[in-house]
Amino acid sequence: MRPKNRIVPEKTIYFRPEISNCPHCESKLVRAHAAWKKKISTLQGVIYAWSMAYRCPNQHCSHSGALYRSAEAEKLCMKFTTYGFDVLCLVGELRFKHHMTRREIADELNNRGVKTTDRNAQMLYERYLALLGASIDQHVSAVLKDVSEQNGGLLLSMDGVQPEKGNETLYVIRELFSGTVLAAKNLKSGSSEELQNLIRPIVELGYPIVGIVSDGQHSIRLAFEKLLPEVPYQYCQYHYLKDIAKPVVDLDRKLKTGLKKSLRGIREIERKVEANPSEENEVAKGYIAAVRSLLLEDGNPPLDLPGMRIYQNAKAIQASLEQCLSKKGAFNSQNDRQNI
Repeated sequence: MRPKNRIVPEKTIYFRPEISNCPHCESKLVRAHAAWKKKISTLQGVIYAWSMAYRCPNQHCSHSGALYRSAEAEKLCMKFTTYGFDVLCLVGELRFKHHMTRREIADELNNRGVKTTDRNAQMLYERYLALLGASIDQHVSAVLKDVSEQNGGLLLSMDGVQPEKGNETLYVIRELFSGTVLAAKNLKSGSSEELQNLIRPIVELGYPIVGIVSDGQHSIRLAFEKLLPEVPYQYCQYHYLKDIAKPVVDLDRKLKTGLKKSLRGIREIERKVEANPSEENEVAKGYIAAVRSLLLEDGNPPLDLPGMRIYQNAKAIQASLEQCLSKKGAFNSQNDRQNI
């Protein structure tokens, strides 16, 4: 037997349609019956909401049997739940932004005046996911329609990421014109048959596909070839450049290692500066911090080489330091300048 809703409403609100006249014949609407009534717990308190249905009294109206209800009332909560949409959104924020557990979410809701339990908090979380999923599906459908109309079809890409060897691989399919993620799933096997099952629902959406981009993984290429044999396929430019630029990347790695070795004496200089506080040494601390930041520099080869980035930033720091020392007259010879 379903338990009774024991929350006590603070006030009763009757909702009527936002229009007072029939939109088809302009006759004044009359009340028909109560479409629904229930207690709703919101962040502003508990209300007893009545949604009143109205109808057109004109029997000759082309829509005489239509019922009109309040749009504001329909926006209060989801069907089959007595918690408002504002409570559902708060649950989503507490879970995904603040990473709270079910117990912590229930405690936070109770502190805000929304009476609930751990079990209800779990139910609200599941409702939020259902609401979020429906919104995402509608958004994705609208985006794909616009992209297809503007570009003559979709451009698909697929890639797999394996966190550690032996674990499941996460395969992600994107639409590249819009950057929209169309599918993502952990798979124990990266076989062509498994990947086809992931790709097939996207193909069945019915939008034309003008091209495919992926890395060199054979099973991905084979899966697309079987499902979309006539669609042009391109090897990912990033992976292509990474393959042909491997000698350059290896040289850059050696440059990065050598530059970091040359900066290891920074700690000795830092100790001397800290032992003799002065106005000049405060400036020196800023340069030391800038040099230390170089040790954390990283890039994304082959397009952004970390060794070259460290070299260029080190040269910029050196030029700034030379300019600072020149103004102070610190150089007595060319050798002093070369030691910087």
